[in-house]
Amino acid sequence: MTAILEINGLNKSFGGIKATDNLSLTVEQGELHAVIGPNGAGKTTLISQLTGMQFPDSGSVKFKSRDITRMAAHKRPHLGIARSFQITSLIMQMSVLDNVALALQACDGHSFRFLRPARSVNSLRERGRALLDRVGLADNADSPTAALSHGEHRRMEIAIALASEAELMLLDEPMAGLGAQESTEMVGLLQDLKGKHTILLIEHDMDAVFALADRISVLVYGHIIATGTPDEIRGNEAVQHAYLGEEA
Repeated sequence: MTAILEINGLNKSFGGIKATDNLSLTVEQGELHAVIGPNGAGKTTLISQLTGMQFPDSGSVKFKSRDITRMAAHKRPHLGIARSFQITSLIMQMSVLDNVALALQACDGHSFRFLRPARSVNSLRERGRALLDRVGLADNADSPTAALSHGEHRRMEIAIALASEAELMLLDEPMAGLGAQESTEMVGLLQDLKGKHTILLIEHDMDAVFALADRISVLVYGHIIATGTPDEIRGNEAVQHAYLGEEA
């Protein structure tokens, strides 16, 4: 397989705390690669360095062999990297379709200082409805975003990430705050996306991780202690001791 994302020796400290500690990781083209770890392991800092929200003290990040370690955050989506946020970033006063249409408009490189163009361009709205259908929200297209459930908001964010036609999707805890039924629906959506997009998944829900991942990397105190298939990770004694415990 071909590596689409290569992370080598990332170090990031805040005071005396190492948030990422010589962190190295490779994500292969087309795989769903999950990163798990306890609270404080450095998962959020890792995502921030991949999206350009923070720069590492040392180390490198390469996307499709291009060094993007210190590339500005706003330039990375144009390379084919999309992120869904742990905390929703939707515009609640707008309709579901308007949110997605604006995302499409931005990705197409058009001006989006005013909402009216996005509402009036039929091609944007048709594409937006197709994306909403893909994530199971076609019937909610004209609903106010504020009226949707938390789980539906998470699916909206997936639709917005898909709007960029990204080659690499960074999904930051898409299961966070979901109930049992919504979690099942999200797992089904990610199963549908798997293989069609390369996905780096940060997630606490172990049932979802082991059901979805091609490979799993375990992050503890800013350092990857193991990478392998779900079965390999389940059977890894160091992982069981450091993280999975009885859950393994």
